[in-house]
Amino acid sequence: MSSNAQKTYLDPQVLARIQGLRLRARLIVEGYVSGVHRSPFHGFSVEFAEHREYSPGDDLRYLDWKVFGRTDKYYLKQFEEETNLFCYLLLDTSQSMSYRGPTAAMSKLEYAQCAAAALAYLILGQQDNVGLVSFDQEVRAFVRPSSNPSHLKQLVHVMEQSSAAHNTRAGAVFHELAERFKKRGIVIVLSDLFDDLDSIAAGLKHFRHRRHEVIVFHVLDPAEIEFPFRQTMLLRGLEQWPSLLVEPRAIRKAYLEQFAGYLQRLRRACRMHNVDYVLMRTDQPLDVVLSTYLASRG
Repeated sequence: MSSNAQKTYLDPQVLARIQGLRLRARLIVEGYVSGVHRSPFHGFSVEFAEHREYSPGDDLRYLDWKVFGRTDKYYLKQFEEETNLFCYLLLDTSQSMSYRGPTAAMSKLEYAQCAAAALAYLILGQQDNVGLVSFDQEVRAFVRPSSNPSHLKQLVHVMEQSSAAHNTRAGAVFHELAERFKKRGIVIVLSDLFDDLDSIAAGLKHFRHRRHEVIVFHVLDPAEIEFPFRQTMLLRGLEQWPSLLVEPRAIRKAYLEQFAGYLQRLRRACRMHNVDYVLMRTDQPLDVVLSTYLASRG
């Protein structure tokens, strides 16, 4: 397949016409993402386990001098290997994720599903473990991590069965999952994050407290970012917001200011808690978002 043909498959307009999430994922990964870096997600190399007393012939590099200073005895640090990666994909299936603007080929949920399936395909190709959680105001599906190549079929099936029908309580769900994820790993959130920002920030902080690495893919429709509307229209409320009859030109400036402030606060919260933040516009070819981010990890 030529590079131009590969890039065409990553365009949301084309992906929207391809049937089957598994095929979409394969085209995305084999098209561009797989060439970015041989292993963009790395396992955690070592984990401190315990001390043991020094014996003649032991490697002096592992002597714990702090313990020696307190006890006047020689102890070595022992480590356990953690070479297998555990990755948890968190897919937001709340009602606001069903939004598809006037120029978008895919809804936010469809776009996030493509990204999640591609990431799962990539991680399983590395023989690492990947699991999936779909959520809105509560956890709707929980697929435990596995490294079996056939696991992709189950993940894709759960994603394809997901429907956007309920309100969001992302922060509360993050707290619950931080306690449920027993194995330290990488938590990847795919969501529009239309919820209380303080609650979201607290949930992300909880993941970090449990020593997970966290990546936020913030999925937004271009119309939500740019507010291109001109004619009087009825804005249909999703989740907790009511429907409103509005004159877009009269409110556009205030809307853009509020939305920019929301993005700024969200990015600041991610930086504060050492969380990677990536904006995903649903009109962008997936290589623009995924391969750029994955290359930065190398």
